[in-house]
Amino acid sequence: MSITRDDITGLLLAGGRGMRMGGVDKGLQMLHGEPLALHVMRRLAPQAGPLLISANRHTARYAELGEPFHATVISDTLPDFPGPLAGLLAGLRAARTPFVLSAPCDTPGLPADLAVRLAAALDAQNAHDAGIATVTTTSAQGDTSIHPVFALVRTSLADDLEGFLQAGERKVRTWYARHRAVEVAFPDERTFYNINSLQELADLERP
Repeated sequence: MSITRDDITGLLLAGGRGMRMGGVDKGLQMLHGEPLALHVMRRLAPQAGPLLISANRHTARYAELGEPFHATVISDTLPDFPGPLAGLLAGLRAARTPFVLSAPCDTPGLPADLAVRLAAALDAQNAHDAGIATVTTTSAQGDTSIHPVFALVRTSLADDLEGFLQAGERKVRTWYARHRAVEVAFPDERTFYNINSLQELADLERP
């Protein structure tokens, strides 16, 4: 059976420390007069049914931003900002759909066909056996990059992920390696460009 939009909960990951931006809340930094998180939500929401926002600070502000999308704000259940997998776990626990589509809050060019292509890859591999699909891109120089935080993940993997995190593990790709993760090649690496510093944000503002 094919995975449809109604089978997918969108998950905006905005719960990090923003250390490479000096500790600011990255999703609330402004790009073209609007918060980064809002740019990403506009691209993520049409690809999923319900929408969740993973945030550990300024939750009222994120709730306000998510209101037009009927988004629900959730927070990590684990202390001390343990990384994107903690946000993913919160999303897997909160979702009422078979799959969660995750994307970070600092990628305003998120592809409009992200969900469709990841779902098609899982359908082709039999989603019951392959529970994770994630993204790869190839640069003009031929270098391949993996973008693991963009992923379509089966919610039934929540228990395994919780055990992984409780064991002190934090690396996204290490957890994916425990499962049959499918890597999906996307043609334009620029759509996955993520903003890691205030200087990069300023550069993107320039016409």
